[in-house]
Amino acid sequence: MEQQSLRDRLSLGRELQETAGLSIPRTELPPAVAIGRRMLLALGLIVFVAAVAWINRDGYTDPEGGAVGLLEVFYYSTVSITTAGYGDIVPTSDSARLATIFLVTPARVIFLIVLVGTTLEVLTERTRERYRERRWRARVKDHYIIAGYGVKGKSAVRVLIAQEVESDHIVVIDSRPEAISEANSNGLVGILGNASSSAVLEDADIQKAKAIVVAPEADDSAVLITLTARQLNRGITLVAAAREAENAQLLRQSGANSVITSSEAAGRLLGLATRAPRLVRVLEELATLGEGLDIGERALGRDEIGPLSALRSDQLVVAIVRRGELLRFDDPRAQRTEAGDRIVFLHSNKTENTDSA
Repeated sequence: MEQQSLRDRLSLGRELQETAGLSIPRTELPPAVAIGRRMLLALGLIVFVAAVAWINRDGYTDPEGGAVGLLEVFYYSTVSITTAGYGDIVPTSDSARLATIFLVTPARVIFLIVLVGTTLEVLTERTRERYRERRWRARVKDHYIIAGYGVKGKSAVRVLIAQEVESDHIVVIDSRPEAISEANSNGLVGILGNASSSAVLEDADIQKAKAIVVAPEADDSAVLITLTARQLNRGITLVAAAREAENAQLLRQSGANSVITSSEAAGRLLGLATRAPRLVRVLEELATLGEGLDIGERALGRDEIGPLSALRSDQLVVAIVRRGELLRFDDPRAQRTEAGDRIVFLHSNKTENTDSA
């Protein structure tokens, strides 16, 4: 059976997968630490009740009718806060009361932790999740969405992190639970769902996002995601990956600002490597941030407006971005910079550069 073309598959419509909700990364405490914290809280409550009883000690009497001392106060606190009761069985010696304080009561606290702790954690987990989600949504803006956490999506995330984008400003969308779990473990916000769904993209706050990287495994999925994302946010920077060159134009027509053809780009590099392997090594350096040669983009300062040749010697200008148009270095219009220009330049990581963006 012949494989249907991309356009034929798109005409069949789309199956939308509902979002499973936002998944905020969090730090999981080891079980021993979590239990230790609960025990400290329980002991703190005992001390608090004892302090209250000590302040009001004139209003308490021991079973013999005498005034209470510090030992009696702590005994009262322990049997009260653990709901064990008091008055029916009364220790008459200090050793018995010490045993109740230091041996019996800790056993009761541990029992309550084991019996109630897990239930309370389950009941409060969703509340904490909703609180973290509200807090994230309240402060997130100009974030990045990665639609597809495969090889391409992970590489895009590494580049963003290398460019000092905060991990909680990167939202990963994938239909595979294991991918979302991996994204969370790397400190990224995750959404389990189909990125071609409007509900899923809206859950990722696409209206407030700065850019979206469309990197699913199949080109038909990339087109659907691109169409939906562009419809929801007309001004977002949309970068898409295509496996086949013939689908690149369809992605551009769907609203992608840039399309990277992975198979064609890899083929060009393979062919070039047979004739000029050192040239391919330079291209690999340019594609890998922080190693050897890097390519960057930055805004021009006011004191840099003028002849192109007067710019910093440690930054080799290859293009100028002027009002959205890319001017190569050999374009006559690029020989003199203007206010509002941005430059695209090459630089070496051996040279300290704090201006690149």
